[in-house]
Amino acid sequence: MNLKKELPIISIVLLPFVYLAIIWNKLPQKVPVHWNIRGEVDRYGEKTEMILIPILLPLLVYLIFLVVPKIDPKNKLNKMGNKLNSLKFVLTTLMSGLALFLIFSAHHQNFTNPNLIFVFVGLMYLVFGNYFKTIKANYFIGIRTPWTLESETVWKETHRLAGKLWLAGGLLVIISALFLDDKMNVLTFFIITGIITLVPAVYSYFIFKKENKAA
Repeated sequence: MNLKKELPIISIVLLPFVYLAIIWNKLPQKVPVHWNIRGEVDRYGEKTEMILIPILLPLLVYLIFLVVPKIDPKNKLNKMGNKLNSLKFVLTTLMSGLALFLIFSAHHQNFTNPNLIFVFVGLMYLVFGNYFKTIKANYFIGIRTPWTLESETVWKETHRLAGKLWLAGGLLVIISALFLDDKMNVLTFFIITGIITLVPAVYSYFIFKKENKAA
């Protein structure tokens, strides 16, 4: 690992930890740790639970991107070069932003707009949709079905479709989060997520069968 190149992203990972340290003494012993779809607090916990937010979001995502390319048996992820690094940077930044938002909400005990969580998820869908066409076949990132992992052609065709679906799905998730009421937004989110997840998986099966027939 080139520490000099990693410093910007490490700084981004550390931002929620720094913010949490700054406000730590101002936090009550019991802080809100969960909200319902209307943004109302429905569970309180010890403030030490807040430490899990930056650990499970930006830090975990960053560590996954550090470790996975090293244990990829086919070494396909490393062949993505700068595209993998930019994907790591963007996703880690999104997770850091989400962690900051959650800590801020717990600090002020006010989840002003719960739909903002779905905006972060929609942005993540957009990021993956943008990168799907460039992700090489691997066991860790992408639409990993038995059929995509069996054939390079099936992987490419599936991710070409998935890229379009995830881009459209991410955009729709963001729009619904900004304009729909809470209940409709949650329903829309699960429908969109189901479509962009299941359609590429089913498509990969049919492409695989078609390829085998042609062979």
